[in-house]
Amino acid sequence: MVLTQKGHVFLRSIEEALQIIREAKAQASAGNVTDARYLQLGAIEDFESDIMPELAVHLSQKMPNCDFAYHTASSREIIGMLRNREIDLGLASSPSEQIKDLNEHALLRDPFVLVVPAGIEVSSDVVLKGQSGLPFLQFSSHLMIANQIEAQLKRLGLASPKTFECASNQTLMAMVSSGLGWAITSPLLVSRAQRFQAGLTIHPFPDKQFARTLSLITTPDCAGSVFDLVNDKIRAAISTRVIAPVYQSAPWLEKSFSLLG
Repeated sequence: MVLTQKGHVFLRSIEEALQIIREAKAQASAGNVTDARYLQLGAIEDFESDIMPELAVHLSQKMPNCDFAYHTASSREIIGMLRNREIDLGLASSPSEQIKDLNEHALLRDPFVLVVPAGIEVSSDVVLKGQSGLPFLQFSSHLMIANQIEAQLKRLGLASPKTFECASNQTLMAMVSSGLGWAITSPLLVSRAQRFQAGLTIHPFPDKQFARTLSLITTPDCAGSVFDLVNDKIRAAISTRVIAPVYQSAPWLEKSFSLLG
């Protein structure tokens, strides 16, 4: 079912009133986490190995009367689901454009790094300029992370030949660890590829460094108490499960890989 032309005109007229009603409902339920009956969450796969399972257990304990729905999707899909009110909270990469109709809370600064096969004695500058003899393995072009990397390479005047594209970070890390090429990724994504870490060497991105921001994004009518519960647990889990181990293996990331806010 879709709105008619008159329906669209009517919706534009009452949209502000509907928004005020949603915000009033959120404020009314701000202190009643145990009263919540249904919560829908969405997250990019970057968090699904450690963070989301721990969050799911925590929420089930704190909100025993609540039914949960959890979705894994790309950042663009999660933002679309939030706008369509298909989910209440989403963990996603912050888009380049401002999100005016949703509430965005910056969560993690995740800098981009170069990853090469372990044992390869070559500088990051040589790798980035395509002079290492290894092909560039990259994320699929429809992903937000691929667009961020591509934009940075263009700003630096560097070509990025599309030798191999893949939507799976695990597959990229498997190929790099097998000596089949190099990739641009992030500490969070490297931390997920525990199975392949022994075959990887991480280098800082040379020249002008850049990073992506991962955010917790909510609809305007999401209850404040629910947001606080999710936000506090996610931050604690990221600090323990991700940041601390990364600092141990790559202490030079301490100033650039960190929680925000």
